[in-house]
Amino acid sequence: MLIFRQLFDPASSTYTYLLGDSGQAVLIDPVFEHEQRDSALLRELGLQLVATLDTHVHADHVTAAWLLKQRCGSQILLSENSGAANADRLLKHGDRVTFGTRSLEVRATPGHTSGCLSYVLDDHSLAFTGDSLLIRGCGRTDFQQGSPDTLFSSVKAQILSLPSACLLYPAHDYRGLTVTSVAEEQRFNPRLGGNVDAADFAGYMNNLGLPHPKLMDIAVPANLRCGQPDALAPLPAEPGWAPLDYSFSGVWEIQPAALQERTAGDQADDIQIIDVREPAEFTDVLGHIQGARLLPLSQLASRTDEIARDRPVVTVCRSGARSAQATVLLRKAGFQQLANLAGGMLRWRAEALPVQDGAV
Repeated sequence: MLIFRQLFDPASSTYTYLLGDSGQAVLIDPVFEHEQRDSALLRELGLQLVATLDTHVHADHVTAAWLLKQRCGSQILLSENSGAANADRLLKHGDRVTFGTRSLEVRATPGHTSGCLSYVLDDHSLAFTGDSLLIRGCGRTDFQQGSPDTLFSSVKAQILSLPSACLLYPAHDYRGLTVTSVAEEQRFNPRLGGNVDAADFAGYMNNLGLPHPKLMDIAVPANLRCGQPDALAPLPAEPGWAPLDYSFSGVWEIQPAALQERTAGDQADDIQIIDVREPAEFTDVLGHIQGARLLPLSQLASRTDEIARDRPVVTVCRSGARSAQATVLLRKAGFQQLANLAGGMLRWRAEALPVQDGAV
């Protein structure tokens, strides 16, 4: 069964798409700042990332292709006409990219840039159009080798020629729209639909008068390196005080065995274990972790001064739900070294780790 997720970066209004099948996945247009989010989703869905596919060299955000390759071992794929370095495979029109038992057909759709590609699912039910075709619009054509005539031909021949029911997913939308279809764009796209011809389209595009993207001078050089940071740019920081996993919900988590190992040695006093259950739960059948302090979630916001800010904090509850919310609250209060105990006391007891005041 096909796994499909549409993810969003609000800063650049960029959509990232995950497609998975039979344990393998591809990511289309991943964003540098969301590499941890995307890696977490892949892990939680049990998918191995085999490739990242950029639709073009973006001018408004930096791709996460290089970062994801470091973390997941995935290949970096983009157009042979992109001019980019560090790619593992340069794609041309007609190529196929496989994941599990499914594949994406590569269609060259230049015009927004000379290296624009669209990716069409093997059964022609979905297509990912980058900036070549947006919902009721299209990408600009006034820089990066853009051409109104080329884009008009690309969209008509390679995208709007797909079956009318084919769903189209763009790289961006600035109005909160998420999906369109070939039939809708053929009828309603004010730039490319209806009876618009190449001359109409060129006249429209040549008079947009848009400013250049704010991040263009940073994004384009970085994307020509497939997102590899230059020598002066630091890599995204990873917590170093314990082995942690980043969850798709945006919370750092520590596994029970890792917390037990981390608190049983010489550095046991470094970590503050904050149990956010109610007092009666602290000594009920599940018990509590040795050295844990009880600070109920309902009181946590008013008692943050009882927690040292220069030492790591692990929050704990029954299942991991309330303690996840506690990390959000503490993060807003300025705490930096935070983790939630994955699975809470239920997981802790299931793994037969030691407790105080619990049932034997």
